[in-house]
Amino acid sequence: MIDLKLLRAEPDVVRESQRSRGADPGVVDQVLEADATHRAALADFEARRAEQKALGKEVAQASGDAKQQLLVRTKQLAAEVKELQASADAAAGRAVELARSLGNIPEPGVPSGGEDDFTVLRHEGSPRDFAAEGVEVQDHLAIGERLRAIDMERGAKVSGARFYFLTGIGARLELAILNAAMGLAQDAGFTPMITPTLVRPETMAGTGFLGAHADEIYFLERDELYLTGTSEVALAGYHTDEILDLSEGPLRYAGWSACYRREAGSAGRDTRGIIRVHQFHKVEMFSYVTAADAAAEHARFLEIQERMLQALELPYRLIDTAAGDLGSSAARKFDCEAWLPSQERWMEVTSTSNCTTYQARRLAIRERGENGTTPVATINGTIGTTRWIVALLENHQQADGTVYVPEILRPHLGGLEYLEPVA
Repeated sequence: MIDLKLLRAEPDVVRESQRSRGADPGVVDQVLEADATHRAALADFEARRAEQKALGKEVAQASGDAKQQLLVRTKQLAAEVKELQASADAAAGRAVELARSLGNIPEPGVPSGGEDDFTVLRHEGSPRDFAAEGVEVQDHLAIGERLRAIDMERGAKVSGARFYFLTGIGARLELAILNAAMGLAQDAGFTPMITPTLVRPETMAGTGFLGAHADEIYFLERDELYLTGTSEVALAGYHTDEILDLSEGPLRYAGWSACYRREAGSAGRDTRGIIRVHQFHKVEMFSYVTAADAAAEHARFLEIQERMLQALELPYRLIDTAAGDLGSSAARKFDCEAWLPSQERWMEVTSTSNCTTYQARRLAIRERGENGTTPVATINGTIGTTRWIVALLENHQQADGTVYVPEILRPHLGGLEYLEPVA
């Protein structure tokens, strides 16, 4: 949730934020109106409550008919106070509900527009010239089936479309990626975490995932629990309603979890193989940091992600995501996209977001400073996921049908330098 003080003081900033996201700036006026109604109702309640307290003192000192008259007035005031409190609470709820519908304020420099309006900041590495090497490019599914690493047919038989089995070297490869990612995160000062994948509605709402893309999330009505699409959700909720001590620096966690996404409406080339599936695994970095240090921490996340991609020897590009594609919580988001040889395009493999104080305000997570408590900032970023198998298989395929294994993964694969097709 954005800072209501900012909304009151600089509503045009929030209106412009809405416009840059492709959202309705008129919501700002609705929030302001609801906020004014709440404050007026609260003032009326407090005035009647003060009168009620003063009258209580008079009753204690009165006697006879005067006391009876005061008691009648006390009863009337009590009913009025109760009614005014209900009105103030309802107005507060309405104001908060509307304020929660506003997306975070994008940082200066974030491109305006939607999904296709990102800015390419730079390229790292060069895609291989497979033709010059005499390699007939295969997509990751064909390679995975040749290695007996991916079984989509039986995944669909057991669970339906977009489910799969990782078998043999496929399972080992995923574990190698995730273990290497967790090791890199731990070396960078992150505490390893295995997180819950079912969370309460207040946790899911607190992270900002129940907005425009709520239909992407699996919900178990009987249990009133959501299946998470990232361990960011559980890690954001970890310190709900707490006051944190950040005097010695950020609190950094790396969450390993299964992730679930409905992928409603997605179609086309991403639905072949394991690019866009309903279940996968991921290691997610997450940090609680002071608002003043959030941008620097965000840059640190990106540096760690790039270190991992470079260790995997993948060509990639870095993009600055446009405001309309940030999601409600992020003020800035950088994506790294690996080259996908079979489709000759870029495919997202990492994302890191600076959510500033947006999530912490919703989840009541603060830090104690010289002038009292203030909301912390939260940063998140992927450092390893199942989808990386796609990029690895395609970029490192060889003419003889083998797949080259980057050095960082070899300790997790018994020293293998190449993955061999299974006859």
